[in-house]
Amino acid sequence: MQPNVTDIWVYLAQTPLLWLTATLVIYELADIVYRRIGQWPPANPVLISVVILITFLTLTGTPYQQYFDGAQFVHFLLGPTTVALALPLWRYARRLRRMLAPLCGALLIGSLTSIVTVVILSRLFGVSDITLRSLIPRSVTTPIAMGISEQIGGLPSLTAALVIMTGIIGAVIARDLCDRLRIDDQAARGLAIGVASHGIGTARAFQMNPEAGAFAGLAMGLNGALTTLLAPLLARLLGL
Repeated sequence: MQPNVTDIWVYLAQTPLLWLTATLVIYELADIVYRRIGQWPPANPVLISVVILITFLTLTGTPYQQYFDGAQFVHFLLGPTTVALALPLWRYARRLRRMLAPLCGALLIGSLTSIVTVVILSRLFGVSDITLRSLIPRSVTTPIAMGISEQIGGLPSLTAALVIMTGIIGAVIARDLCDRLRIDDQAARGLAIGVASHGIGTARAFQMNPEAGAFAGLAMGLNGALTTLLAPLLARLLGL
């Protein structure tokens, strides 16, 4: 008897390589579409990939943990990729030394603004304390954000979703917003994008300009370290 489609799907769904392959293929197709239409910001390949994968998992009734077990190699590569972002920054080491003081000031202001604004808006809209704790590290790259969230009593899974949403929004609006604000300096653009929208925004910054990408990578890493120190302190001060 020939196996039916359901039997084939049940067999394939248990194969770890299925979800890794699906993730890579979907992202590659989304990236092709993104480049074919002139890198239109709302068609960001990360956004398209997330929507397609969520739809696919929902329609097939596949638990997220089963998907993650197959695609976790991509997650593992986040660490080495983040470290590798230091390499393009080396090209701009001389300029980095010249602008070290304003860079540190901008980083501190950006980190504080990210935390304070979410607290103010959450209070205005009556957001629960546990959701607020989950929101605080939303502008930090996912592994660090989840650790901060757990430390201050948030929900790491909710934080991960919020981080991805923040990164996608930043990647979509980054270039147009910088243009409207007349921010022409590529280093300044990169710093703003890296602080506000972590890894996804940094990938977008590299597409905009190599210098912007290098400084976005630096801002992403430093913002993660600074937010790790500031978030628990501010959470205690605010009585969260």
